[in-house]
Amino acid sequence: MAAAPLPSTRKKARHLLVQALYQWQLAQEDIATIEAQFHTDHSMAKVDTQFFGELLHGIPANLEEIDAAYDQFLDRKAESLDPVSRAVLRLGTYELMYRIDVPYKVVINESVNLAKTFGPTEAHKYINGILDKVAGITRRVELSAGRARG
Repeated sequence: MAAAPLPSTRKKARHLLVQALYQWQLAQEDIATIEAQFHTDHSMAKVDTQFFGELLHGIPANLEEIDAAYDQFLDRKAESLDPVSRAVLRLGTYELMYRIDVPYKVVINESVNLAKTFGPTEAHKYINGILDKVAGITRRVELSAGRARG
């Protein structure tokens, strides 16, 4: 049985994912081409490449459901979001919806950190609020279990 990936390898994968999704959104290049380019141009030795590949392909494949999940909580049209915030919201929402092995608090914390690193000033607060609401729908069981314990 393979060892569980280290959190640091997932963190690096998420950093690259924001960049890859940003590129995909703006250049509208083929995902396989972007993935190959990232494997060529970046050191992937300390990256959870399986996680990177799954999300890089999974987000575009489930885009309609992902965008619908967070769109209902926006205070503006999704098209008016900056590309980095949109990439971070898509990444976080995908994890909340399809990667229930990742605790929702980790998903939100990682997304906030990505927004602080790559996004415009104060975007992390907006991302936090939106993903918290998405988690309220996608992770009801996990949230209620946490409230019962605490």
